Amino acid sequence: MTSWLLLAEAGAPEGGLFDLDATLPLMVIQVVLLTFILNGLFFRPIGKTVEDREGYISTSRADAKQKLAQVERLEAQLTEQLRGARQQSQQLITEAEQEVDRLYREALAMAQAEANTVREKSRQEIEIQKAAATQSLQVEADRLSNLIVDRLLASR
Repeated sequence: MTSWLLLAEAGAPEGGLFDLDATLPLMVIQVVLLTFILNGLFFRPIGKTVEDREGYISTSRADAKQKLAQVERLEAQLTEQLRGARQQSQQLITEAEQEVDRLYREALAMAQAEANTVREKSRQEIEIQKAAATQSLQVEADRLSNLIVDRLLASR
C-alpha cells in the first residue's frame, strides 16, 4: 500500500494533459500506417466486393426490366393473337350457321318440290282412275239399262 502512496505523492509529469514528446508523432505514423494497411488489406477488397455486388444487382435489375418488357410484349402479342383467333372462330361459326341455314332451306325447298310433284302425280292418277271408273260405271249403267229395257220389252 505504501507504493500507491508514493505514486500519488509523486504528482503529474510536466506538460499536463497533452505532452508533445516523441509519442505523438509515433502515434500519427501508426495511425497512417494502419490506415494504409487496412485500406490495402480490408477496405479495397470489401469495396471491390460491394462494387461487384452493386454491379450484379444493377445488371440483374436491368435484365429483369428487359425480361419484364419482353414478357409484356409477348403478353400483348398473345392477347392480340387470342383476340384474332376468337374473331376468326366466331366468323367461322357464323359462316357455318349460315351454310347450315342455306342447306336447310335448300333441302326444305327440294322436299316441298318433291312433295308437290308426288302430290300432282297422285292427283293426276286419281283423276285418271276417276275417269276410268266413271267410264266403267257409265258402260255398266248403259248395259244394265239396256238389259232392263230388253227385259221390259220382252215381258210385254
